[in-house]
Amino acid sequence: MGKRQFACPKLACQKKREAVQQAAWRRRNPDYFTARRIAEKASAERPETPTLRLPLDRLPWDVAQMQFKAEGAEFLAECGRVLVRDAQMQIRPQVGDTS
Repeated sequence: MGKRQFACPKLACQKKREAVQQAAWRRRNPDYFTARRIAEKASAERPETPTLRLPLDRLPWDVAQMQFKAEGAEFLAECGRVLVRDAQMQIRPQVGDTS
């Protein structure tokens, strides 16, 4: 028989190995959960209006849902969230800069 792969049977080792594997999977598939959430919301019997914070909450999401269907509206909402988050990250370093 050839050499076999060995994995530590201790629970702590298994949990650490699982965490490492999950982190690697998330790095390889960064959009999986976003795409899954959009698909789940779009397939809902009665899609809900996206819950968003300022300034995105001022947009007429009911019109977006009529024009683009639930999946398109949820996609636009996710795009908006990403843009707002990016803008906030760009602003934060400038706030402390008093030079």
